[in-house]
Amino acid sequence: MAENEEKLLDKNNDLNMANLFDNKSFFLKGSDHMSWGMKNRMSRIFNPKTGRTVMLAFDHGSVLASTDGLDRLDASIQPLIHFTDSIMCTRGAVRSVLPPTSRKPLCLRFSVASTELSELNDDCIIDIVDAIRLNASAIGVTVALGDKYEAKTIRNLVSAADNGYKYDIPIIGITSISKQDSNADYYAMVARVCAENGANIVKTYYTEKNFRKIINKCPVPVIVAGGKKMPEQKALEFCYRAIDEGAAGIDVGRNVFQSLSPIAMIKAISAIVHDNLSPDDACQLYRELSS
Repeated sequence: MAENEEKLLDKNNDLNMANLFDNKSFFLKGSDHMSWGMKNRMSRIFNPKTGRTVMLAFDHGSVLASTDGLDRLDASIQPLIHFTDSIMCTRGAVRSVLPPTSRKPLCLRFSVASTELSELNDDCIIDIVDAIRLNASAIGVTVALGDKYEAKTIRNLVSAADNGYKYDIPIIGITSISKQDSNADYYAMVARVCAENGANIVKTYYTEKNFRKIINKCPVPVIVAGGKKMPEQKALEFCYRAIDEGAAGIDVGRNVFQSLSPIAMIKAISAIVHDNLSPDDACQLYRELSS
C-alpha cells in the first residue's frame, strides 16, 4: 500500500512539474511573475493575440545630427502612429509632436547624452518622475558591452530597473551599436546581461547566422532593430526572418519613414508580424497599397 501511495505521489509530482512549465499565466516569455501593472503595460506594447509588436522608432534625433525623413516630425510621424502597435521616442518628441489623444503605448528613450559628435554611450538617464508624467508604458536604456562606458551603461540599466519595479514600468535593454564583431555570440551576451540585470524586454540586432542563439539565451522577449534603410523587398524579407526565428517584434524606423510609401510599408510589416504573411505576399501588399 505504501509503495502504491509513493508511486501515486511521484506521478502527481510529475504532473505538477509539467503544469508548471506548460501552463503559463501570461502570454509573454519570462513575464509570469510580474506584477499586475507590469503585465498591463506589457500587454499594451505587445498584441495579446499574437504576442508580438510593431514598434515605430523615431528617437534618432537624440543622437544623429540629421536623419532623412525626420526633418519634420509632425509631417512624417503623425500619419504613421495609427498603424503601429507602439512607439519609441524621446520626451521632447512626445511633448512637441505626439497628440495627447493618442492611445498608442509609449516606449520612452530613457538614456540620453552623447551624440555622433562625441563618443557614444557616455549616457545619463532621465528622472523616472518624467516617465510617469508621460504615462510611459516602458523605458529604454542603452547597454554597451565591450565599450569604454560599459559599466556606466549597466549602472544606468540597473538604476532604471530599480525605479521600473518600484512604479511597475517595464525596462527595455537596448543593445548599443558596437565596435565588437556583430555576431550572435556577442548579441546573445548583451541580451542575457540586460535580462539578468533587470530588463523586461531586450532590443537587439538581427544576425544572419545563429540568430536563434540570441532568442534561446534571452529569458525575456526580444525585439529586433530595423537598422539602416534597405530596399523594401529586402526589408520585408529581413522582418520575416527575424519573426520566423523567434523575435517578439520589430522596432522599425528608417525602413518606414524613409520609404517612398511609409504607410504602405508599415502595413506590410504589420502583416508579417501579426498575420505571418510571407515576404513575397507582403511585398505585393506594399505595391498594392502604394499604387
